[in-house]
Amino acid sequence: MISAADVKNLRDTTGAGMMDCKQALEESGGDLEGAIEILRKKGQKLSLKRADREANEGVVLAMTSSDNKRGVIVKVSSETDFVAKNEDFVNMTRKMTQIALDVFPASLDELLGQPYDGITIGEKITEQVGVIGEKIELASYERLEAETVAPYIHMGNKAAVLVGLNKASDAAFEAGRDVAMQVAAMKPIAVDKDGVDASVIAKEIEIGKEVARQEGKPEEMLEKIAMGKLNKFYKESTLLNQDFVKDSKQTVGAYLQSVDKELTVTAFRHVTLG
Repeated sequence: MISAADVKNLRDTTGAGMMDCKQALEESGGDLEGAIEILRKKGQKLSLKRADREANEGVVLAMTSSDNKRGVIVKVSSETDFVAKNEDFVNMTRKMTQIALDVFPASLDELLGQPYDGITIGEKITEQVGVIGEKIELASYERLEAETVAPYIHMGNKAAVLVGLNKASDAAFEAGRDVAMQVAAMKPIAVDKDGVDASVIAKEIEIGKEVARQEGKPEEMLEKIAMGKLNKFYKESTLLNQDFVKDSKQTVGAYLQSVDKELTVTAFRHVTLG
């Protein structure tokens, strides 16, 4: 039995119509992820909003070392924008980010155990929950090492990006800043197509075939059509193949090569609120 709450949850998550959500849930036996995939196969354009988030406000900061060889991102979340904009809350997050950069811990748990004014960072977060009276958590920690690491913090501390590049120079750093802004705007899932998980590729091919089948295309053409859609997916979803936002006549990869023929992205990290 599919409840109205299940239908609403799927609608909130995807933005699809109520009847489409109900039918997809019935077809998937009530499984949310299965229903999302069914909607995609039917060609639905989904927003895939997260309906289950609680502390969806907060502060996301990025910092890099003085030699730009290391970078970190720290996200401290809160329930309200009012808290996120509080100067003390921002300064606390900035101090935690500086500790993360100085110590460069291997994991979030390790970061939570670092000293902070006589207590640990984890204890400081717990203390602030009592002081502020709402859910607060150190929700994300990312680190990156490369020949050059370039940071970008989106307006209002709502997202942060680190981009690692394979060469070190002032020009590489400035190009990295441009590419970090690209990541924030276009949200790629991998550096290049080689970085896309095989399960994602298989799913995109399956969805491409099913959409073509729904459009009445001949069965023998489905594989070719799906591969065409997969190439479009790579162009839209992988960083080096995306159109460069500052100059859509070239890709991000081509832009980097215009700065230095050997310059490329080795990795990136992208953390957002929510």
